[in-house]
Amino acid sequence: MSDGLNDARAMRVAEIMSDFRNLQHYLVQLRATPTAEEYYLEGYSLLRQCTAEAQTILQTPFSSNSGGATGEPERERQQLRAIITDAAVRRFQCQRAYLRAHAGLRWMNSRNSILRGQKPNASHLSALQQIDAILRSELLATSDAYVENTLRAQDTAQGKWLNEDPSLAQIQQVLMSRS
Repeated sequence: MSDGLNDARAMRVAEIMSDFRNLQHYLVQLRATPTAEEYYLEGYSLLRQCTAEAQTILQTPFSSNSGGATGEPERERQQLRAIITDAAVRRFQCQRAYLRAHAGLRWMNSRNSILRGQKPNASHLSALQQIDAILRSELLATSDAYVENTLRAQDTAQGKWLNEDPSLAQIQQVLMSRS
């Protein structure tokens, strides 16, 4: 028997997918134009990686063994729960890529501010090493738990229904099964 929460589940799917779409829109708009000498620097490589991750997430097919909606409330409940999990995993992946890309953009802007259109030279070395270290530190701080906490805090602040959102452990399990 259905528990009467299918409307709440459907609303949750729409909320998660809206967040996912917004994150994808941001990631697709990333533009960095490094010179040939800068192309393989850590920050620029990171930005390309985040863009590629966003494309991979979009290309990952939805796989559900719950079948199509047939008007049966229990089957609809199962299908909606599967969609919530899939959408939450994709949103998690996009949020992680977004946070990493944002760190890369800060690195790029700091680098441009330090260089001010000049070629890197010995006078820039210390400052450039410092921003490289900051980037690495930010990336280390962007753990799965941190990513999940940013999403959960945002959803909680907006008063969203989170009863059937997957836990971080469930998200990690789905991600491991896809790799």
